Amino acid sequence: MDEQLRIILIIIVSVSIFGLLVFVFVKNYVRNKISQLVKEEKDKKLE
Repeated sequence: MDEQLRIILIIIVSVSIFGLLVFVFVKNYVRNKISQLVKEEKDKKLE
C-alpha cells in the first residue's frame, strides 16, 4: 500500500507542477497579446 500511495503522490505532484507551468505560460502569452492589441488600437485612433 505504501508503494501505491507514493506513486499516486508523485503523479499528483508532477501533474500539478506541469499544470502550473502551462498556466503561467498561457497567462503571459494572453497578457502580451492583449497589450499588443491595445497598443495597435491606440495607434489607429491617433492616425
